[in-house]
Amino acid sequence: MNTSVIDTGPVCVLGEGPGVVHQFWQAHRRGRLIGLRTSGTTTGAGRVIVRSTDSWVDSLDAVAQRCALTPHDRIWIPGPMGSTMNLFAACLAVHNGVEWSSDKPECATIWQLTPARLSSLLDAGLPRSQRLREVIVAGDSLSRGLRDRATTRGINVVHYYGAAEMSMIAMGSCRDDLELFDKVEVRTTDGTIWVRSPWLAQGYLRATPDAPRQPESPAPLRRSDDGFVTVGDRGALAGRRLIVAGRDGAVTTAGQTVILAPLLDRLRHRAQGELFLLGLPHATLGQVLTAVVTRREDLGPVRAWAREHLTGGDRPRCWLWVPRPPLTASGKVDLRALALDLAGPTDGPDAP
Repeated sequence: MNTSVIDTGPVCVLGEGPGVVHQFWQAHRRGRLIGLRTSGTTTGAGRVIVRSTDSWVDSLDAVAQRCALTPHDRIWIPGPMGSTMNLFAACLAVHNGVEWSSDKPECATIWQLTPARLSSLLDAGLPRSQRLREVIVAGDSLSRGLRDRATTRGINVVHYYGAAEMSMIAMGSCRDDLELFDKVEVRTTDGTIWVRSPWLAQGYLRATPDAPRQPESPAPLRRSDDGFVTVGDRGALAGRRLIVAGRDGAVTTAGQTVILAPLLDRLRHRAQGELFLLGLPHATLGQVLTAVVTRREDLGPVRAWAREHLTGGDRPRCWLWVPRPPLTASGKVDLRALALDLAGPTDGPDAP
């Protein structure tokens, strides 16, 4: 088993500005490998993911078919092109002769959004564009409830699960009906999702000897001898249906370590809006397991279910309603910023 840190030939490391789409297609015409920068983690610097342009381009026809994309469409892609999700959407548009822009959503027939941005737009009560027919949602798990809020307004929803290192893995309308994408094989080992497909990255670019030294965090991408890779996401496979529980994180409360991914999966199925789990500092417990919901209507029912079905450290002791959690530049919920914002409980801890 290796961590896929590689030495390779010349790599075109893409920038983050508007010209990055042109850089991608220029590298494709020249048959060059590309490098995509990651944002990094709390414990180390970002990395450069190395992949062939074909590992994206050869999948774009199948994605377009799943999204019923036509040359008459126009895609709105808010957020920076340094995000692989947004860059992939722009490349999808160019490959299929579709116009795209980062502004003027009212002129678009398709919106490319994260779940958090979709929720904010629906909450704002904006009048539905007469042209808008579909939203493509990625970057985080999309709940059935949020999907239904969009479909009741006559908007088709396409949701996909992937990773910057593995590209497209599964597609559906929400996290409850994801099915494996074309030419994707998945196996689960001890609850960890492993993927083999033509859409995988080659690995992370090894830093050059003269590069500034920066703290390293453990590389999430691991590769088996038979070509399957993982970034540590948890889940289960039923036929071609993939249930994704998320990447392992943990909260230590009263001396007990609580693995968040399986617990989050159980709670999210009971919420109509989005739900997140955090460990907030506590003078006695070390951390208090905290559930955050984005719809106030979820506080009572989901909390009641947790009191009845969860025990010990697995039961969140604090429940908070945050209708508009902070977002990263790419539109994902920023859990680190959210934890910093929540200086004190607003709904009080549950009794043991």
